[in-house]
Amino acid sequence: MNGAMIRAWMLGCCVMAAWVAGVRAETPKPPAVSEPRYEYREGTPDGIGKWYLGREIAHFMSHLGAPWLEREEREVEERPSRLVEALDLKPGQVVADVGAGSGYFSWRMAQKVGAGGRVYATDIQPQMLALLKTQMASRGITNVVPILGSATNSGLPATSIDLALMVDVYHEFDHPYEMIRSLVGALKPGGRLVFVEYRGEEKWVPIKPLHKMTEAQVRKEMAVQGVDWVGTLRLLPRQHVIIFRKKE
Repeated sequence: MNGAMIRAWMLGCCVMAAWVAGVRAETPKPPAVSEPRYEYREGTPDGIGKWYLGREIAHFMSHLGAPWLEREEREVEERPSRLVEALDLKPGQVVADVGAGSGYFSWRMAQKVGAGGRVYATDIQPQMLALLKTQMASRGITNVVPILGSATNSGLPATSIDLALMVDVYHEFDHPYEMIRSLVGALKPGGRLVFVEYRGEEKWVPIKPLHKMTEAQVRKEMAVQGVDWVGTLRLLPRQHVIIFRKKE
């Protein structure tokens, strides 16, 4: 095997290893200024070494992991169609798919709100939004609006949305307090904030621990956000659906 072949083989191994590992993003460096809400200390390989209310924040998945979002077996494993029905979306509503990725839920929500409604699909990775646009175009979906947000701001217009959905996303926010403040500000009075997270209470759920959350931890973190807990749905095989409502 010559030098060029060895280098190509090593590159292929590195790419595959990154994809299998969930394609972690680069660990954010501690900020130059103090962040009193957060604590930085040595963490686990799957975390970023940043802690919020007793929870280490997980690495987020890069756009290279998008095929995992679109895997065929997802319907069997997670029952996403059941989730979309449970959201009880109405024609004409304005909703947000936060951390939309490749748009797996965006087009499904778009069908529910209809031509008179709108889906804001937010993500912090331009590459994900490029994949999402391709997905919407291939399906003829015209009522999805891509938005490039940041780690601290969703980019959503204020008091504009009826529901914000986060599917397996919140545990990866590296500024969870600020991002939720942004989302609450984007909700209409009475609007819903919906967390879908792999159940951290159940060890059998085949997801790394930092990529799961308990209901108690989600509710603990939302207690400082000016939202009311509505209830928790246990209708999915591996995830719970934790619902909050913005105060009127």
